[in-house]
Amino acid sequence: MQLQILLLLPMTFFLSPGAHTGEIIGGQEAKPHSRPYMAYLKKKTCTGEEMCGGFLVREDFVLTAAHCGDGNITVLLGAHNVLRKEKTQQRVSVLQKIPHPRYNKMSIENDLMLLQLAEPAELDDAVYTIPLPQAGRTVDPGSVCSVAGWGKTNHDAKLTTNILQEVELEVMSDETCQKDTKLRYYYKPSKMMCVGNPNEDKATFSGDSGGPLVCDGTAQGIVSFGKKDGSPPRVFTRVSAYVPWIKKTMGSQQPRVPR
Repeated sequence: MQLQILLLLPMTFFLSPGAHTGEIIGGQEAKPHSRPYMAYLKKKTCTGEEMCGGFLVREDFVLTAAHCGDGNITVLLGAHNVLRKEKTQQRVSVLQKIPHPRYNKMSIENDLMLLQLAEPAELDDAVYTIPLPQAGRTVDPGSVCSVAGWGKTNHDAKLTTNILQEVELEVMSDETCQKDTKLRYYYKPSKMMCVGNPNEDKATFSGDSGGPLVCDGTAQGIVSFGKKDGSPPRVFTRVSAYVPWIKKTMGSQQPRVPR
């Protein structure tokens, strides 16, 4: 079987032959700093520089996708245009990367990772945390949620965007992904969410990996993977399935005190 799955991460990361990574298609520019939890992850690897998204869940922790874990990561908070030195920006190095212990890069299961920051973020109007959902709480199919990122903005673009983009996406039934011939071998309903109406040209794509799916003000999903052609639906890690692990892991690390 030829694999047609694409990870929504840096453009050079491939999970398996034919796989691909995440961007915003069919969206628009976000209102500057309207999503203060958003994190831009700049990664230096042996093949060059790559990027991912993430989101601030505690002053000293960013949650992202485990497949974003390669290389030396620097976190940029409070950014709208990542190519400008905005007064709102906070650049923080990563003290440690904590991928989920059962992350499997071949099956793309448990695709989440905590980044403990070397210094806690200074919370303000442009930099703030986003709540986690209640453990085990699911989002009803048909719900309209939103996602944002600095990934590519169309199927043919060769470069990611420097300005934060956002798009509203419909949460689909598990059956939608289970019946999709290119997704069904990977989709696990208890751990993943099926997002994006197949009849709409709106989706995440290359560069958006690790960003949050926001439903009613909470981070319900993490941009994970999808089909190589960028068409919806896409697959997100289901955050509510991992809340106990996230809280336990953060709780085991002492909050860092600003210097």
